[in-house]
Amino acid sequence: MVRGKNASKPANRRGSPEAIEKRRAARFFNDILGGGAGSGRLDGRTEKRRQRLLAELEAGATRGGRELKPLDVLSHVNELLVLGEPLASIRKVAKARKGHGLGDEVVTAVSRLHKAYGFRIEVYRFVGIDDDTLREAGVLGRSDDKGAAKARRRS
Repeated sequence: MVRGKNASKPANRRGSPEAIEKRRAARFFNDILGGGAGSGRLDGRTEKRRQRLLAELEAGATRGGRELKPLDVLSHVNELLVLGEPLASIRKVAKARKGHGLGDEVVTAVSRLHKAYGFRIEVYRFVGIDDDTLREAGVLGRSDDKGAAKARRRS
C-alpha cells in the first residue's frame, strides 16, 4: 500500500473511550477474581497516579511547573476521593481556600460545572466554595444540610 502526502495516519486507539473502558473493565475483572479488590491495595499504575495527584496538590503545580487551576484542584481532589483516599489526608496536603468576595456569577458557574462534571460536594471547599453558594447553585439541597454537617464533623 502506497501512502501519499494526503493519506491520513490511522488514529491512535490507545486513548479512545472504548480502549480506556476495556482497560478499566479488565483491571476490575482481575481485581475481583484475583482478590485484589478486597485487599485495599491499588495496582502499581493507580498507586503512582495517586502519589502524583497528592504531590501536585501539595505543590500547587503540575510536574511541568504549570500552576493548578481551580478546575484542576477539583478534579484532583475528586479523583483521589474516588480512589479511596481519606479526606483528612487530602486536607493535609491541599489547604482549602477561603471564599473571599465571590460574585453572583460563581453560582451559575458552579451549577453548570456540577451538571457537566458531577464532582463530589466535598471537593468544592478546596477552591473556596461554601455551602451557601452550593445551595444557591442547586448542588446542595435543603435536605442535605444536616447530612453534610455530620459528614464534615466525621472527617
